[in-house]
Formats: sequence, C-alpha cells, structure tokens
Amino acid sequence: MLAIPKPLHGFVRLLYPAACAGCRGALPDGEQLCEKCREELPRLLPPFCARCSQPFDGSITGPFTCANCEDRVLYFEAAVSAYRSRSIVREITHSFKYGGQRHLRYLLGEWLGETLDDPRLAGAQFDCIVPVPLHPARERARGFNQAELLAEVLRRHCSIPVRPLLQRIRYTTSQTHFDRRQRMQNLAGAFRLRRASNVQELRVLLVDDVLTTGSTLSECARVLKESGARSVHAATVARG
Repeated sequence: MLAIPKPLHGFVRLLYPAACAGCRGALPDGEQLCEKCREELPRLLPPFCARCSQPFDGSITGPFTCANCEDRVLYFEAAVSAYRSRSIVREITHSFKYGGQRHLRYLLGEWLGETLDDPRLAGAQFDCIVPVPLHPARERARGFNQAELLAEVLRRHCSIPVRPLLQRIRYTTSQTHFDRRQRMQNLAGAFRLRRASNVQELRVLLVDDVLTTGSTLSECARVLKESGARSVHAATVARG
C-alpha cells in the first residue's frame, strides 16, 4: 500500500489539521483516514469484469466480460479500479476534485497505487504513466487536472515517469447524465496526441480518478494506439 512520502508529512500537516478525511475525527500524525473509515471503504472485490472492473452481484467464480464491454470496441487492455465510487470514497473524491482540497491527492494516490497489486497490472511492464487530460478551459476553472496530480503521486512510489502525451482539443459537456452511447458520441474527436510526442511501442498506464463506462479511457487509449503505442492499461481510484 502506498503512503504519503515522509518529507511531505510536515507540509501537509502545516496546511491541514490532523483530521480524518472521512469523519473529521482526530488522527495521529501522518494519517489522513481513521481506522474505522478505512474499514468501511467500499473495496472493489470479485466477481467483476476482467476488462472494465464492473462489479457483478452473483456467483461467478472465474473471469468474465460484462455486457458493458461485450458489444463495443474498447481500446484498453484492462481498466483496474481499487474501490467503488460510493460513500466515503465518493465524498473524498468530490472534495478533491470539486472542492479544491488538493492535499487529498496523497490519500487518493495511495488508493490508486493499490491497483498495481491487481494481477492485470502486476505482471505488466510500463514505460510511462499518462494522465487523462482536461480541456484547458476546464483546467483553468478548476485550477488543476486531478489526473495529473494523482499521476505524480503514483510516480513517486513506482518510479514510472509521467508523460502528458495527450491533450483535450474539444470542450465537451459533462458526461454525468449521459448514457454509454451518448458518452461515446460526446467524446468523439476530443483528444489528440501532443505535437512532437512519440509513443511508438510504448507500454502505457493511463490514469484517471473515476471510471464510469470506460468511454473516456477508451477514447484516450484509441488515440495512443493509433499513434503507435504497443499497449494501454488503465488505473483509476474508483469505479462508478
């Protein structure tokens, strides 16, 4: 499990009180979540789709592909998430992403790092981490790209370089209320490879905060593969 780098403990504590990010209770130095809240985290447990990590409420014991993946082309090899986007995880993700609480990137980066223990990623070799880009207008409004911040936290622990190879060239409306088909249409032509970037034969780990239908990750993976990437896996903190 990843942890906040020790040199950063004092800096984080200087800016933010030692309170649990979940219940706001008191915490020992160097922690961001109390034991009770950690025990209540909605972990993503089998059975789930081998391709997109969609959970399945049933008695399946072996690998399977869900209906979300079966009838469409997905350009990533696998998308792995650590937790469900529920309760504490959703609240903390929203506080980070929309509430400007950037210090939560260390906790979310810890959760993101747990995906590297998944067999779908543990056996893979990666040349770089690529964060999913925001449109410049949205990044200016938010003040940061959450995927970039999470990618940098992950880099400190796995020593895989971060390369912002993609850019978002078309502003799209929020995906929140779209179904899968509408999400795919909304994202068509939204991304491209940055000028002078070379992805030939690269093994890419694509990173974002939350996976819902996988449409954003798939569109990014398509651009990377059509530009020459050998493989694209994806990792997110949570699965919607």
